[in-house]
Amino acid sequence: MSRAPRPVSVRARLLGAILGVLLLGLIIAGGVTFLVQSERVIANAERQLDGFSSTAPSSGTDAVELVGATIPGRTDGTVALSGTTVLAGTPSPPGLSLSDDTRFVSAVSDAIARGELRGRVDSEHGPVLYAAVPLDGASVVQAISIDQRMELVTLSTTTFAIAGTVVLLAVAVAGWFVTGLLFSPLRRLRDTTDAITLADLGTRLPPQGNDEIADLTSSVNSMLDRLAMSVEAQRQLLDDVRHELKTPITIVRGHLEMMDPVDPHDVSETRDLGIAELDRLSRLVDDIDALAVVEAGSLTTEVIQVAALTDRVGELVSAIPHHTWTVESRGRGAIHGDHDRLVQAWLQLADNAAKYTPPGTPIEIGSSVGDSSADLWVRDHGPGIPPAARHRVFRRFDRISTRRGVEGSGLGLSIVDAIAKAHEGYCSVSDTPGGGATVTLHLPLGRSHSAADLPTPVRAGDVVMQREATG
Repeated sequence: MSRAPRPVSVRARLLGAILGVLLLGLIIAGGVTFLVQSERVIANAERQLDGFSSTAPSSGTDAVELVGATIPGRTDGTVALSGTTVLAGTPSPPGLSLSDDTRFVSAVSDAIARGELRGRVDSEHGPVLYAAVPLDGASVVQAISIDQRMELVTLSTTTFAIAGTVVLLAVAVAGWFVTGLLFSPLRRLRDTTDAITLADLGTRLPPQGNDEIADLTSSVNSMLDRLAMSVEAQRQLLDDVRHELKTPITIVRGHLEMMDPVDPHDVSETRDLGIAELDRLSRLVDDIDALAVVEAGSLTTEVIQVAALTDRVGELVSAIPHHTWTVESRGRGAIHGDHDRLVQAWLQLADNAAKYTPPGTPIEIGSSVGDSSADLWVRDHGPGIPPAARHRVFRRFDRISTRRGVEGSGLGLSIVDAIAKAHEGYCSVSDTPGGGATVTLHLPLGRSHSAADLPTPVRAGDVVMQREATG
C-alpha cells in the first residue's frame, strides 16, 4: 500500500520535542546563573568602592601619598586628579593603567565637576565603576573594570554552553537509537497489518515486552482474530446460502423445462410448485435478515418479568395446532433484554418442538430463576436429538436426520442461539424423561429485583414473529 510522503516522522518529532525542552532548560539555567553571578560581581565591586569611600580621609592627608599607599588589584586602580591632571596613580601592572587613560580621566573629571562622586564611565578598558573622594583641592578616584571582573563569569558561562551543546548532541544520538528501539514494534505492527489481506488473515505479531506497545500488539491480534472469525462466518454463510438456493432453483427450473404448456393440469401443478419454492426462498431471506439483525446487536433493553413472559408465550403457543400445550412452571424474578426477541426465540423453540413431535403429543413449556440465570425451556416427547448431534443443531443450515421429514430453512435454531448470545446467554439440549428433547434458553440475570419492585412487562401485542423450524 502506497503511503503519502511525510515531511517529518513521528520519531524525529518526538526527538525534536525532547531536545527542544532540554535546550530550553539549558538556556534558562545558564541565563539565570549568568544573571545571578553578574549581579554578585557588581555587588562585590560596589561594596569595595563603599569601603574605599568610607576609609579614605577627607583631609589631612596628601592625595599623592594616599594613592601611593593603596595596593591595587588586577581589576582595579586608583589615581589622584586635579581637574584633568593626573597627580599620581597606582602601578600597572598589577592594577589598571588609569594614568594614561585619557578617556577615563576626562569622563571622571567631568563627573566630579558635576558633583557625581559615584557612578559608571567608559574607559579604554571598557565600562568601569568609580568612587571619588575630595582631598585638599584634589580628588582620589578608585575605579574597577566591569569587563575584567566579569571574565570569570563569562568563562563559566561559555564552559556551560559548550558542555550543554555536548550534552544535546549526546542526547540526540542516544535518543535517536532509543526511539528507534521504541518504535520498532510499531513498525513491525504496521508491516504486519499491511501484509494482511482478506485472503490471508492468519498473520499475527507476537507481543514483546510488558509495556503499552505490547498491549497494543495484543489488542490488534485480538481484533484480527475477531475479524478472521467474522470473515470466516460470512464466507460460510455465503457458501451455505449458495447451497440452499441451488435446490429450489434447480427444482423450479427442472419443472419448467419438463412442463407441457398445452396441459392445463401440468401448468397448474408447476405454478403451485414454483410459488411454494418462492415462498420457501422468501422465508429463507427473512430468516437470514433476522439472523443478521440479531448478530449485529440491534436489540433493545428493558426489565422483563420472567413470569409475565412465560404467561405471554403460553398464550401464543396455544394457537399452534395438533398439540396440547401446558405451562408447567413460572420463574419469579426479572431479566434485562429485548422482550420481542425473547418471545421470538421461545416461540421458535416451541414451533420446532411441534414439528418434530407426533400429533396429539403434549408439549410443556416453563421457566425458572436461579441465583445467576433464568431458564426458559420447551419439553417435547418426540424422537429426541441424539447426543452426538446436539453440538451442531444450532449451526446455520445444519439438519439432522429424524423420523419425520420436515422442510425448513435450517436457520430457526441458529436464530435462537444468536438471540441467546446477544443476551450473553446460551442454549442447551437435554433428554426428556420417557423420550423426547428439552431445549433450554439460559439467560444471565442483570441485577436482582424483588417482586414488589418488578415493573409491568412490555407485551408484544398481536404481532408474533415465528420462524420455520430447523430440519
